[in-house]
Amino acid sequence: MHQDHKAGERLFVDFADGLWLRDPAVGIMIPVSLFVAVWGASGYLYARALPGEDLRSWVDVHVKCFDFFGCVPRIEVPDNLKAAIKKACRYEPDINPTFAHLAEHYGLCVLPARPRRPKDKAKVENGVLLAKRWIMARLRNRIFENLADLNEAITALALDFNNRPMKKLGTNRKALFQELDQPAAQALPEHPFEFAEWKTVRVGINYHIEFDKHFYSVPYALIHRHLEVKATSGLVEIYKDGRRIYSHPRSFKEHAYTTCPQHMPPSHQKYLEWTPERILYWAGKHGPSVRELVEKILASRKFPEQAYRSCLGIVRLAQRSGSERLEHACRRALAYSSLNYRSVKNILQKGLDKITETPPTQAVIQHENLRGATYYNPESFNPGEQSL
Repeated sequence: MHQDHKAGERLFVDFADGLWLRDPAVGIMIPVSLFVAVWGASGYLYARALPGEDLRSWVDVHVKCFDFFGCVPRIEVPDNLKAAIKKACRYEPDINPTFAHLAEHYGLCVLPARPRRPKDKAKVENGVLLAKRWIMARLRNRIFENLADLNEAITALALDFNNRPMKKLGTNRKALFQELDQPAAQALPEHPFEFAEWKTVRVGINYHIEFDKHFYSVPYALIHRHLEVKATSGLVEIYKDGRRIYSHPRSFKEHAYTTCPQHMPPSHQKYLEWTPERILYWAGKHGPSVRELVEKILASRKFPEQAYRSCLGIVRLAQRSGSERLEHACRRALAYSSLNYRSVKNILQKGLDKITETPPTQAVIQHENLRGATYYNPESFNPGEQSL
């Protein structure tokens, strides 16, 4: 059936095969794809070589394509490639989430062609044929080693093709585009679309989700839930039922964690507050002996974290016994060098903190057979005093 296309309404896109790059390291030829976009009313053509037909290349070439045209169509008709259509269906095709967000950003309606129905996009099929004839055929004897040089040659040939007069109409495709499609098309948005990856993830028991081998926190109440992640080059956004929950700066450090303290359970938040300085501050509230004992316990460990629980246990003994008794108990523990939680607890349980006693001192014994320290002093030594 003959199809009449309204000005500025439809853009047809497709891929063509037949271009190659030579790898300078090993000298082998690597195939690349040619993206072709054709306007329905004017037949104005855009072509660009891509390393593949993956999602990132698909999104990147659309941004460059719309920037080249300087406007956006109201409808795009792609084929059913995986980068555009997640699941092909004649009646309700499932559009790739990233491509759907691109379409939403540009105000674009995506109407994929029916599977195995090339006549649904006859305009671009003819455009691919013309691209092969006027672009690819003219490059067949040239060898390129990188995409930049290849795309520079393609752009020059596409410009020549668009400026070539059309025999039946007496004008060229560029003039028709400027007369028909461009005035009726949509304006470009203020900012170009930024590529984003989407992934469905499950929240782990440690209230973190994994994306690209890095872990990001979510509110702990969402443990075991399934969420959606949208990741750009600088931001990771987490969604639940279409509503954004939180966003983290993207990190490319593998097997590391990015954690927001507000996402942690209250008990975990309290644990973050444990630092040597803060524990000493808490201990000092109950008395100088408590602080001194805690300070010595922290210094006795190779890593201060190993003493956190012991020190906090001592500080919390004041909840039952009071600060005054804890101060006396710690003073007694220091006097006997019992630097641990159990000693302080036993002192309080047995009431030893209420007993006033002085630490044992060394007894001085006087006896005629005890010579004393001065006997061995060389300065006071007298040989005449020695007896045989």
